[in-house]
Amino acid sequence: MCGAPVQTQTLPAGVDVEKETVITGRVLAADGQPIGGAFVRLLDGSGEFTAEVVASGTGDFRFFAAPGDWTIRALSSSGNGTGKVNPTGAGVHNVDVTVGQE
Repeated sequence: MCGAPVQTQTLPAGVDVEKETVITGRVLAADGQPIGGAFVRLLDGSGEFTAEVVASGTGDFRFFAAPGDWTIRALSSSGNGTGKVNPTGAGVHNVDVTVGQE
């Protein structure tokens, strides 16, 4: 069993989005329905694995990262999907990932 933490869209108390870079989003099926339980991976600009979380029951995920080029890769029983996000600074940066299109 994977030890990746389950996520929600709600940020923990004390997170200062003026100082932290947060990448958040949802894993979705091709019809737009959320996919819970997907493994969501954060890959850096060179494609190297950085972190992994498990999407919540409503498909939500969240990573704390540095500004830069990131790839989000979702792996689920419904298929896999990829999204790109390029935060240039602090704040909440959203990227939804649709699975089953690869």
